[in-house]
Parts: sequence; C-alpha cells; structure tokens
Amino acid sequence: MKLTSYWLDTAPLFTGTPQAEVPGQVDAVIVGGGFSGLSAALRLRQLGASVAVLERDRVIGEASGRNGGHVNNGLAGSFSAACAKLGEETATRLYKVFNSAVDAVETITRENDIDCDFARCGKLKVGNRQAHTTALATDYARLTTVADPAARLLDGAQVQQELGSDLFSSGLLYPDSARMHMGRFGVGLANAVLRAGGQIFENMPMTGMKRKGSAFEVTTPQGKILAKSVLMATGISRNSPSWFRQRIMPVGSFIVATEPMDEAAMRQIMPGGRNVVTMQNIHNYFRATADHRLIFGGRASFSRSRTTTDIASGNMLLAAMRRTFPKLPDVKIDYCWGGDVDMTVDRLPHAGQWNGVFYTMGYSGHGTQMSVYMGQRMAEAMAGMKDTNPLAGRAWQKIPCYGLASHFLPLVGAFYRAKDFVQEMKE
Repeated sequence: MKLTSYWLDTAPLFTGTPQAEVPGQVDAVIVGGGFSGLSAALRLRQLGASVAVLERDRVIGEASGRNGGHVNNGLAGSFSAACAKLGEETATRLYKVFNSAVDAVETITRENDIDCDFARCGKLKVGNRQAHTTALATDYARLTTVADPAARLLDGAQVQQELGSDLFSSGLLYPDSARMHMGRFGVGLANAVLRAGGQIFENMPMTGMKRKGSAFEVTTPQGKILAKSVLMATGISRNSPSWFRQRIMPVGSFIVATEPMDEAAMRQIMPGGRNVVTMQNIHNYFRATADHRLIFGGRASFSRSRTTTDIASGNMLLAAMRRTFPKLPDVKIDYCWGGDVDMTVDRLPHAGQWNGVFYTMGYSGHGTQMSVYMGQRMAEAMAGMKDTNPLAGRAWQKIPCYGLASHFLPLVGAFYRAKDFVQEMKE
C-alpha cells in the first residue's frame, strides 16, 4: 500500500520552467500552483498578460492532486438549506455558478487536448434513513423548480440498480456531474500554461510581499519580482498572510484506491458508474476509475493528514467500503493518502481583493470545478474586466477561536460519529 496519491503517482511528470532566475518584472504573480493558480495563469496569457506562477512544492501537490476525483455540479450541501440561509435567489445563482464550473473544466480539457478520462457520469447522493429520504425529496422538489430540472429522485430499488449495495433507501441524481483523472488534468493544465508562454516555478515559495507604488514586490529565494497584480491561490498554506489563515480551517480528508478489478466485478458493485456521496454526518464518497479501481474516501479522522493518521484512516475506510459493498471481491488497497480541505465557516468559496491583493480559496471540499472556474474569473478581474467575479461582495467570516479550533477537531469528529450511531439505532 503506497502512502501517496493515486492521481499524483500515475500522472506524467511535469518538467516545468527550466530553473533559471525568476523574472524581474511581470504583469501578474500567482502564488500557488494548484488548479486555481494554473487556470488563472492560462487565462491571463490568453488575455495577453505576462505571468509567473510560484509553487512552494510541486504543481498540484496539495488539494488539487489529493482529492476524490469528483467534478460535481451544484452545491455541496442541501439546496433547501442553502435557500433558507442565503435566500432562494442567491442559492440558485450559486448553484448555477457551480454548474458553469463543470462546463469550464470540460472546455479546458477539450481545448487543450488533455487526456484525463473526463466523463459526464453524474453524481448520486444516497441516504439510508427516513430523514435522508425526506430531505432528498424536499431538495428535489425545489431544485427542479428553480435550479436543476434534470435532477432525478430515486427510490431504493432504483438506487440498487446504480449500486451493488442494499444499504441505501433513496437517492438524488445530478446528471451534469463529471469525473476525471486529477493528476493528468493538472499536469496537462500546467503544460498548457507553458505552451501559452507562462512561467511556472516549482519549489519556489513566496517569502515576502510588499507594496511598491502601484505595484507589488514579491520576494522569493531566487530574487524579487515586481508585479502589477498578485493572486493568492494558496488554499491551506501556512505561508499565506494571517488574514487568509484566520478564515480557513484545515480539515483532513482521507482516501484509498483499490487495486484494479476485472470489469465484471466493477460492474457488480458500481453498475451505474456514478460519483457517489452518502448523507451521514461522517459521510463517504466514492467512484470508479478508468482502470477499474474503486476510489473511496471520507473524513475518517478529524486530524490533519500525516503518515500515522493516513494509515489509521485507510483501515477505517476499508472497513466502511466493505460495509457498503458486502459483495466486494477480496481486493487489496494499492494507495492510501490524506489531504487537508480548506474549510470556511459557511462552507462556500471566497474570492475578491484584500489590501489590493486578489485571492480565491476556501473551496471546502467541493473545489475541483470551482478552483478551475474561479481561477479564470479572477484572472479576468486582474486584467481589469468588470463584474467577472460571481463571489464578489460576500463577507468572509473568521474561524471562531482561530488558533484553538483545530485542537478540538477530533472531539467534533467523535460527536458526529456518535450522532450517526444514535440516529441509525433509532431507525
């Protein structure tokens, strides 16, 4: 069992910009070489701006290359709850932004000929309790009225046609969702930036930044860069200015990938070929790959990702996988890895300007498509285009008790596990 991301381990190597001196001056510096930063760099080059991407480690080495491989449309949580909290008009607008984000991923894949197994497979949200069935029916009625007429409500028998499991009694299908090989997409996107004339510097952290007139002076280990504008696309990075760190809670998410199965075995457990998300408080998410592996993830631990936590979480996920699929063949786990989700208080991404610095981050576990999409939109904002940021104007709340909150995450996890257990015992 390799303690590394399946996506990163099976992607082609990215050779990057030859290690020369960083440019003395560019139109834009992008801090962070994940999907947000790379997408922004590509769009800036399309708009004629010179750009340098600074990545402290390797391209797509963090959340962009360490996730579950879903490219899901719509909001992560309940649409009805979002309507109650944000108002129906705002919730519907945000829902459609997420839909546009999936379209953006597909367009980039097609226009840049990126071989990453992109496919519109649909997302299936499944429940195993009466309360889940009620919630899905409520969401379905509202979704199909104002936001997503293609959504479909499934009963238990229909869910079992999609999954080789009798654990779930209801489901809601979102047909526009997609999946892809995250590593191959990320390397393909980075290569597209290079072909367009952008520069990407791996192992090149930003070590300082200050205003210099109307521009910014960005400091790196290889020298200083004068930039007209800067985009922070750093996610959970502890190197970000404290204003950003105080608004993001790093929460561990953990994933395993099985060894390849024969096609018949995969059809038996995943006949519908969907992305699947469960509805427990401590939920799971899973999908098949093009080489017939099962990718199975969840918040098995509420600790940060590290070797011991990853191994323990991998064992917990294997047990959950076998509970979900009793007919699963006796397969081995080839890969086990963890990564940190950049969670915000409202579980929605945030993008805008702080002290003249552009930013986009806080995708809260639903970021593959939004990171790509928001990179494009923030690039347009940096180029002076108006009204391109669909998240503009939204207040970004600080994490309560920042600095202490992360220490209580294991207790939060224990509470929600206990809550799941009590709820299931009642039914």
